[in-house]
Amino acid sequence: MSIDLSSAASFMAAHARLLDRRRFQSLTEKTGPDAVLAALDGYRNPDGGYGWGLEPDLRSPESQPGAAAHAFEVFEEIAPATAPEATGLCDWLRSVSLPDGGLPFALPLTTDAGSAPWWTGADTTVSSLQITAVTVAAAHRVAAHDPAVAAHPWLAQATRYCLAAAEEVDHTTHAYVLAFAVRFLDAVHDALPDAADLLSRLGKHIPADGRMHVEGGTEEETLHPLDFAPFPDRPARALFAPEVISADLDRLAALQQDDGGWTVDYATISPAGALDWRGHTTVRAVDILRRNGRI
Repeated sequence: MSIDLSSAASFMAAHARLLDRRRFQSLTEKTGPDAVLAALDGYRNPDGGYGWGLEPDLRSPESQPGAAAHAFEVFEEIAPATAPEATGLCDWLRSVSLPDGGLPFALPLTTDAGSAPWWTGADTTVSSLQITAVTVAAAHRVAAHDPAVAAHPWLAQATRYCLAAAEEVDHTTHAYVLAFAVRFLDAVHDALPDAADLLSRLGKHIPADGRMHVEGGTEEETLHPLDFAPFPDRPARALFAPEVISADLDRLAALQQDDGGWTVDYATISPAGALDWRGHTTVRAVDILRRNGRI
């Protein structure tokens, strides 16, 4: 299955937000980091965190843990360049962490317009493995080339929380929590080889075909092998047979739509959020397919 990058570029130009257009440009044209960082800065608050819909279904302007992982995605993509804003984000995350080192699923919203109920109704007083793990995983991928992030005390304390919380994951755990815990353990494997045993244990809760229906989601909402192990030559890939990954790469490639972009199978809350997700998902699909040698 061949990917039509020209059609994808047209989709991004017509429908995607500026940040994802710049990310797509950086990915496909190997441009420098300045333009994508400038676009990301539009979502940054004076406290060092990010809001303003950087998480597409959380439109409120204040800084939120849910936006932090998206910001770290950008800081990873500009490697080997670094940005002082990544350290500032770590400072902010430390300031909103709970005593056990975890992050709440969300902080209080100043407006719930256009935001999903799982954000507006979140318990702000307890740590969430789901949101902490996905954020810490992204931060560790940044830390691989950014010494200031690697040495930041927030990353150490949040990593300890995730390791302890991941020990409690079992077959009843929600699909997204399991997926993000697996991605966290994959990300820390190089720094913490002891995480390998825990990664193997969590992998036993994933069906052999890597498909897990998302409880509480849409009828079609399903996680796939690439949601658990998107990158080649990483420990999480050992959880799946090579033919399972190959088939899932075929599936992802085939999801390119007639307009050139990719779409999502989960609920979107606002028209703006729906398009934002499509742009973000298109960048992610092209990145995964490129890293796996399909582009």
